[in-house]
Amino acid sequence: MIILLSVAIAPGLALFSYFYLRNQISSEPSRSLFHTFIYGAMLTFPILFIQHVFKFEHIFQSAFITNVLFTSTLEEFFKWLILVMVIYQHVDFEDPYDGILYGASVSLGFATVENILYLLTYGLDTAFLRALLPVSSHAIFGVVMGYYLGRAKFAVRQSSKPLLFIALLAPLSLHMIYNGILAIEGIWLYFMIPFMLFLWWLCLTKVKQAHLLTIQHFQTREELRDM
Repeated sequence: MIILLSVAIAPGLALFSYFYLRNQISSEPSRSLFHTFIYGAMLTFPILFIQHVFKFEHIFQSAFITNVLFTSTLEEFFKWLILVMVIYQHVDFEDPYDGILYGASVSLGFATVENILYLLTYGLDTAFLRALLPVSSHAIFGVVMGYYLGRAKFAVRQSSKPLLFIALLAPLSLHMIYNGILAIEGIWLYFMIPFMLFLWWLCLTKVKQAHLLTIQHFQTREELRDM
């Protein structure tokens, strides 16, 4: 059991450590990030319950609608809602890169608990593939969501509302494509490999852009302080 839990938790911890250590400008309070991770972990159970009810009641007759449209929307909406309702106005959300950290944290909280439940059910044989695909994809979706939340919170020359909408729409679209590829029987891996490479390129691009926005944010704040 200890080995299984360690294997299930390790990918999420490693990915979050990577994004946390990339923050070279300011240190985000670990307590706030831990709370966000817990919020994401707690989301797993109501989401799985809703998915079970809809599946048991046969609300959707199409597997495509259930697995691609409904599941993606449910997971990304609740993660976005937690970030907007609880984190967005939090005093510790101090710069654009913090959005990356909070987005990754809530997503990895969800992905870690989901991974634990999956490995408890199906065993360690799927652990490596789970780390490469579901856990890392959830992290990337969270990074993209957090990037646009960070832009929205510290927007200077544009309205924050469109960016808040994009913070939901962008990861939701990526999640739908991801689930859609998994629905392709037999040849899904041929599409998944280039898509995951694209996701990681997009993720690293957003991380770099968030760093630049954060530098600009602190420079502007210093200039205003000196005036």
